[in-house]
Amino acid sequence: METALSQIQPQSRPDRLLLRTLNGETSPRPPFWLMRQAGRYLPEYREVRAQAGGFLDLCLNPDLATEVTLQPIRRYGMDAAILFSDILILPHALGQKVWFAEGEGPRLDPIRDQAGLDRLDVANLTARAEPVYEAVRRIRAALPDPVTLIGFAGSPWTVATYMVEGAGSKEFLHAKGWAYRDPAGFQRLIDLLVETTVTHLSGQIHAGAEVVQLFDSWAGALAPAEFARWSIAPTQAIVKALKDKHPGVPVIGFPRGAGIGIQVYVEQTGVDAVSLDTSVPLDWAASALQSRVPVQGNLDPLALVAGGEALRRAATDILSTLGKGPFIFNLGHGIVQQTPPQHVADLARLIQEWPSSHQG
Repeated sequence: METALSQIQPQSRPDRLLLRTLNGETSPRPPFWLMRQAGRYLPEYREVRAQAGGFLDLCLNPDLATEVTLQPIRRYGMDAAILFSDILILPHALGQKVWFAEGEGPRLDPIRDQAGLDRLDVANLTARAEPVYEAVRRIRAALPDPVTLIGFAGSPWTVATYMVEGAGSKEFLHAKGWAYRDPAGFQRLIDLLVETTVTHLSGQIHAGAEVVQLFDSWAGALAPAEFARWSIAPTQAIVKALKDKHPGVPVIGFPRGAGIGIQVYVEQTGVDAVSLDTSVPLDWAASALQSRVPVQGNLDPLALVAGGEALRRAATDILSTLGKGPFIFNLGHGIVQQTPPQHVADLARLIQEWPSSHQG
C-alpha cells in the first residue's frame, strides 16, 4: 500500500517548539494546542459546516477540511494544527457503512463476527482515504512555518468499539462480549486495525504530518488484563511499525481514563509522549510520567467554558507543575460546543505570555 503514496516524508523542523518539546526539551513557555480546537464553538466553523452537507462530507472535502483546520491557528496562534478529520474515517475507508445522525452522533452497520470482518476491504483503504491525505498536503502548505501539523487515528480498541457496537456506547456490551467470549476472533479485528491504522497514519505522514496522535478514548472501559491486551499491545505494535517506517516522527498516545495504567502504557508502548485526561493528578504525572516522556494536557474543558478566575487558576496550576519539564499544554479532552471563543483567546494569551504572566 505504501507504493501508492508518492509524497516524500517531510523532514522535521528543529525550530518548531512542539517538535523540540517532543524531543525532550523544556521551554520557558510550553507549546500548546487543544483537542477539537477546530469545531462547533467557532462561528466560522459553523459557517463552513453548513456548506458541507454531512459531517463525513466535511471530513472528506480537502478544501473544507483545510479551511476548518486553519481557523483556530488564525485566531489563536497555536503551536500545532491537528488535521480536521475523525477516527471513523478508518472504518469508512475499510468499506463499513458509517454515517452521522444529526444530534445523535456516529452510526455504523455493526460487525460482530468473522463474516463481518470478511466484508471489509483492506485493499482499497488508501484510495478511499485519499481526500484525507490531500487535505494534509494542503494544510501543511498553508500553515505558518513555526506551526507543527499533527495527524491522528483512533487506537484499535476504541475504533473497534464503534465498529462492533454500531454507535457510541457506555457499556460496550457487544465489543466486550466478543472479546471475552471469543478472544481469538476479536483479536483478528484488532490485528486488522493495527495494520490499517499504520497504513492510514503513514499516509498522513507521507502527505506532511510531522507528529501523530493515537486516541484511545475508551481505554478506561477495560479491566487491567484487557487493557494490556486490547490497548497496550496494539499500541505497541503500531508505534513499532511507525518507527520502522518513519523513525523521525513522534507518536503521542492518549489512553483516556486509564488511571494509573498510564504508567504501564508509557513503559510498554514506546510512545514519545503521553496525553493526560482531566482526572490525572498533576504531581503524580510530574513524578511518575514526565521523567520518562513529555506529557500533554490536561485542563478540564469545562474550566475553559467557565473562564475568568477559575480558568486562570486551573491553567496556572498546570503550567506551574508540569512546566518544569517537557510539556505540551492541552485539554484533558476536547473543547465543548458551549465554549466562548474569548475564553480560548484568554487561555492562549496566558500560555503565550508564560512565565511573565505568572503573578504568584
